[in-house]
Amino acid sequence: MKKKGNTPEKEESNEHTENTTADRNENTPTHDEKTKVSDKDKDAIIADQKIRIDELNDKFLRLYAEFENFRKRTSKERLELIKTASADVITSMLPVLDDFERAIGAFPDDESTKSLKDGQILIYEKYKGVLVKNGLEEIKSIGEVFNTDIHEAVANFPAQNEEQKGKIIDVTEKGYYLNGVVLRFAKVVVAN
Repeated sequence: MKKKGNTPEKEESNEHTENTTADRNENTPTHDEKTKVSDKDKDAIIADQKIRIDELNDKFLRLYAEFENFRKRTSKERLELIKTASADVITSMLPVLDDFERAIGAFPDDESTKSLKDGQILIYEKYKGVLVKNGLEEIKSIGEVFNTDIHEAVANFPAQNEEQKGKIIDVTEKGYYLNGVVLRFAKVVVAN
């Protein structure tokens, strides 16, 4: 019968276990140290997450503002497009309007052509009325001060008096606005 107890192999094993545990205890921080380290780590993680949240919030706000600007800009462009969508059609109709005015001016003032002139005036007024309903407006020119934003000078004449200088004395081709935007510049004669 063998004696129960520690054999040399077991003693070495126990000794090794004790040494390893002792080494762990020396190198391993205590519970308080673990708490301090983990609190520091937690604070660092929280600070990093707050910075990340702030960055994401800033990106979101910028993206939202960009989208709002885009939405407003496209809405404004759409309204302007609707206002001026008919610009090409109306521009192509302006020479017809000019021809009507020239034809009415060319009729003699006698009784034999009065009914023809009245009929042409009626058609002209209806035609112009349709264009006006679609936003066409005549640029007032005669007697106004010359303005390069809405007038185009085709000739200069000497002014008869000081009051006429820089003002428009004749219009060779009427100018028009379409919904407040210059559609065609007025071609004018300016007194100098």
